[in-house]
Amino acid sequence: MLSKLFSIPSKIIDRRKSKSWKPFSKLILKGDGYDWVLSSILNEMKQVCNEIGIDFLKERYFYNIKNQCVYNLSKYDVLLNWRKRDHRIAFPYFHGNPKNDNNFKLMFDSIKKNHREIDRLHVSHSLMEEMVLDTGIEKNKVFKIPISIDLNLFNPVDTMSQDLSRKKLNIPKSAVVIGSFQKDGIGWGKGFEPKLIKGPDIFLKTLKTVKNRIPNLFVLLTGPARGYIKKGLEKLSIPYKHLLLNEYSNICECFHALDLYLITSREEGGPRAILESMASGIPLITTRVGQAIDIVKHNENGWMVEVEDVDSLAHWVEYVIEKKGLINNILKSGRKTAEENCYSAQLPLWNKFMKGFVNN
Repeated sequence: MLSKLFSIPSKIIDRRKSKSWKPFSKLILKGDGYDWVLSSILNEMKQVCNEIGIDFLKERYFYNIKNQCVYNLSKYDVLLNWRKRDHRIAFPYFHGNPKNDNNFKLMFDSIKKNHREIDRLHVSHSLMEEMVLDTGIEKNKVFKIPISIDLNLFNPVDTMSQDLSRKKLNIPKSAVVIGSFQKDGIGWGKGFEPKLIKGPDIFLKTLKTVKNRIPNLFVLLTGPARGYIKKGLEKLSIPYKHLLLNEYSNICECFHALDLYLITSREEGGPRAILESMASGIPLITTRVGQAIDIVKHNENGWMVEVEDVDSLAHWVEYVIEKKGLINNILKSGRKTAEENCYSAQLPLWNKFMKGFVNN
């Protein structure tokens, strides 16, 4: 009891500990507060730091000490609550066209106003790179590094692994399974209100187009807030299974249950599913969004169509199913693309990002 009464606050302990540290020699990794994609990226960033020799600190140091470096995964936190910085600041801006949303406009206005105080800005694709540079921020502060994957988590599918995955997930062996593993409802509840930039309405229109031409159609969903798309699938009488994964590492097994992965978004920062599906040897059909613009080569490592082009999406869904035994070269090219963009391949890019930001 006495030890609790006289315990020293962590803030004091951290400040004492940090007195021997050189200014701007440590990196504080700060999450966005949600247990979703960015939280797994945060954990993977720790491994990147270990690989390139950057000392990183827990998030509490952001509040407890001064004069270090911060990679804050929440652009909302940085840009909508701008305040004088005690640290060097870096953050990702993966998606958010200022022409489409007032919050994104406010964030771009904040970049324009405060770009001299921003030390590093991480974008994931060339379109966002162009938009960010238009704010006036110096080009040497903007780094294009795709949202990546840990390749060790993803093995190419084969007949045995697909059968095992479907058996475990209770999906019929005869089903034609289309995957969609992203959050596409507004908020963190049931998700009955669609997040239209993610294209759940386009997804449903595409499946409505092909459902009478593809026997045994089945949809595998993961992620929170999928109410809108589940309700739509029920209306179309298309069977589905929805999983909420406890561990991100289980996503590979979900990919192995698929015949193809379908992205129908209007806007994206990634999505990471591009590289996940390629690494898993699963055919990828996507709209021209996010890092698909830079990574996907149509009919070479996947298939890409213009945003909202339902007819083309439906065409390539049917094509992939019909030509299943004839697209192995495209799948091999997809795996090669994933290998070229995994975290280990990106280490030189992260070295450049950290040089002059963290004084190690």
